[in-house]
Amino acid sequence: MKAVIGIGTNIGDRYSNIENAVVALERVPGVCVIRKSCVYETEPWGYTDQNGFYNNVIEVETEKSPQALLGICLGIEAGMGRVREFKYGPRVIDLDLLLYEGAVSDTEELRLPHPLIGERDFVLVPLRELFPDMKVFGFEYEESYRNICKNTTAKKVEKS
Repeated sequence: MKAVIGIGTNIGDRYSNIENAVVALERVPGVCVIRKSCVYETEPWGYTDQNGFYNNVIEVETEKSPQALLGICLGIEAGMGRVREFKYGPRVIDLDLLLYEGAVSDTEELRLPHPLIGERDFVLVPLRELFPDMKVFGFEYEESYRNICKNTTAKKVEKS
């Protein structure tokens, strides 16, 4: 199956944090990173009194269940030093399971599709790079993209 994961960071060497998270995912047996968007610098969302974020989106092919893939993402976050002090706060790394082919979930642990995709330019902008027809596994986001991204300040960044 295929899945889409959003990655974000605003602490430390943000570009390297994203690269390290992708490498960590690539090292997991049964998970293969097949595509990744560029990295974008975006404004904080939810809690705005913090540094800007670097974000990207990756597509993976996996034999893992959605719940197992979520667990892998949480393990990578913990391994990279993620501490959850408060909701939407600063983070060294954040891996969000956004979409999983053929799966819908509405549990406390896992909601698929991720319920906030359509509200976040830091997801929609890189998502459109990978899926320019604005459809992913039956999830359509063209209207959300038009509404949210018309005033986006997201900009591509290169590794320095």
